[in-house]
Amino acid sequence: MIYETINCEINDNIAVVTLNRPKVMNALNAQMRAEITHAVRESGKVAGVVVLTGAGRAFCSGQDLGAGANPADIDLERTLKDEYVPMLEAITKCPVPTIAAVNGPAAGAGANLALATDVVIGAESAYFLQAFTRIGLIPDAGGTYILPRQMGMAKSMGAALFAEKISAQEASAMGMIWESVSDAKFDNHWQRRAAQLAAGPTITYGHVKTAIRRSFENSEAQQLDLEARLQGDCGRTRDFKEGVTAFLDKRMPKFEGR
Repeated sequence: MIYETINCEINDNIAVVTLNRPKVMNALNAQMRAEITHAVRESGKVAGVVVLTGAGRAFCSGQDLGAGANPADIDLERTLKDEYVPMLEAITKCPVPTIAAVNGPAAGAGANLALATDVVIGAESAYFLQAFTRIGLIPDAGGTYILPRQMGMAKSMGAALFAEKISAQEASAMGMIWESVSDAKFDNHWQRRAAQLAAGPTITYGHVKTAIRRSFENSEAQQLDLEARLQGDCGRTRDFKEGVTAFLDKRMPKFEGR
């Protein structure tokens, strides 16, 4: 696929998918959703980590409200099922770790696009906004699923109802994202984080993602069984043997990945 609304580059086992419609703050239209879906799926097959970030001053301002005609003619249910669900599933089911490097505002579906990744790193100047009620909608793009699990009932309800900005620092403090970093250090920091994951035990990372994501739907007994099966798989990898050997030799491991 030739990308027109995003850029996708793979270097040193790191895939960087950059939302590239800076004139509209990287608002999501149908083409961009399709391109993100394709880029994440394909990058996840060859890279050790996939990073989503935005061009210009924003990460993503959400649905492109200028892309449709009369609001009454927009089939939101179809759009969510046919375009958003594949995009979000490409991220959540990606076999390698995914990072959202949130360089600026992340609003509406753009916020929940970021929150769908495994690790969210925000620049201090960035913010997250569940803007949906401002136009008479509920949080979508997975927002009603993600927010309560990451923020708890009280915070997620307030974020959805009041539709107020949450700074990256506040988001980090309340558990919405992994961390907030000063703007001056932001680029170098997420690049180091990405490099760390890209050099890690890829199969193990995939199993970590599976185990944690399934924990919300499993009973304790089911989760313990899943842990045992996945851990057994990890124990048969070359990376496990290397990790133990490196520990005993008091050196840093050199993982092969998949």
